Parts: sequence; C-alpha cells; structure tokens
Amino acid sequence: ALVMAWYCSGSTNTELIENLFKSGLIKNKRVKEAMLRVDRAHYAPSRPYSDSPQSIGHKATISAPHMHAQACEYLIDHLQPGSRVLDIGSGSGYLTHVLANLVAGPDAPEQGQVIGIDHISDLIDMSRTNINKSEEGRNLQESGIVKMITADGRLGWKDGAPYDAIHVGAAAESLHPALMEQLRAPGRLFIPIESEEEGTSVVARGGQYIWVIDKKIDGSIHREKVFQVKYVPLTDAPRG
Repeated sequence: ALVMAWYCSGSTNTELIENLFKSGLIKNKRVKEAMLRVDRAHYAPSRPYSDSPQSIGHKATISAPHMHAQACEYLIDHLQPGSRVLDIGSGSGYLTHVLANLVAGPDAPEQGQVIGIDHISDLIDMSRTNINKSEEGRNLQESGIVKMITADGRLGWKDGAPYDAIHVGAAAESLHPALMEQLRAPGRLFIPIESEEEGTSVVARGGQYIWVIDKKIDGSIHREKVFQVKYVPLTDAPRG
C-alpha cells in the first residue's frame, strides 16, 4: 500500500486526507478527524497536499502524510482524551498538532498534553509559528496542551513523564533506554531504528524499520518490527 502513496495526493487538505482514508492508509475515524483539522499548508513549504516528504531546512523533513497517518494509527489506543504524549524530532510541528487534537478532547478527564522536542532551536521556533497559524493551534499552545522544547530527544523529557505514547520522527541507531523508562505501563513507543536488536546486542542490518514497542501493565516489554522506512537520522545538536 505504501508504494501506492503518490496516488493519495490531493489539491486540498480535505482531498488529501479523504484519499488516504479511501486507500486504507487511514483507517481510524478519530485519526481522520484529527488530520482533517490541521492544514498541511501551515507546515509544508511547498506542495503541502502531496503525499510525499519535504525538506524544511536544517537537514530535516516533514514526513509524508501517509507516514504521519501510520504513526497515529499505531498509537491511537494510547491517544485518548487526557493522554500525555512525547513527540521526538518534532520538526515542522505538524504531527505534534495532530497528536494534540487526539488528546485534547472536550471529554478529557484531565488535560492531555503533547510535548514536542527538537534539538534545533530554529525548528522549534518554526513549529511554534506554524502551529500558531490556526486559531485551534494558538489555543493549544496558550493552554499548555502543546509545549515545544529545544532538547536532545534521545534522552526523552523526564519532566513530562510518564507518557502514554512516544513518537520518534527520526531514525535512532538503537532503542534508547531513557525512552522506555519514560513510557507509562501500559504505553506504546513508535520508533524508526537503523539496526536490529538480537538479544542484548544490536546488529546492523542495513535499512531502517519502524518498531512498535509496548510496555504492558505488568512492566513487561513487547517489541514488533512493523515495516521498512527511510527517515533522516536522529542526530546530535549542531555545534557552534
């Protein structure tokens, strides 16, 4: 299905999301609603309704819409009104906004929160500006439901933990223990990893895969390798 993703592009935000839904790349109605409410034109500098990744500068990209949809689909059971979410490598801020729509619901038992982290402060500034382009986005930031932070995402963000869901938007070399520690039980982590883990050692295999890692209520860990991807690497902060 992912090979056919070009087929989903639209001329408007609504058309793009409807095409993703029709093709089965979005299955969950809540995911569809959350994505319909965020205009990609506020986040993608050119061809916002094309189902393809785009550069946003600083060697970073905004992922293709179908990848954002997949991330939400895999995490959706942990994206309830009131849930706490960490979005690592938040880039343009697009997915951070979509995730916030999923946890901010009016029937939230307590205020949900999405913390977006990027190590490039220019991208954090850009994402704040992007999110503020809509009234809904401004409200999310003013209320503190969305919080954007410049930091090394590989260390997670301890102050906001534990998280019901953690999304990583850049390829990690390995599974960072800090992220597992900051995951609630039950909780789910969606992360692209460059190499494959075998037992305790990590074996480079060539190719990146999305791993979905569940921490069960009893604290046990269940990992599943779900599909091959190509993400920009999760890198060190620029020196200078």
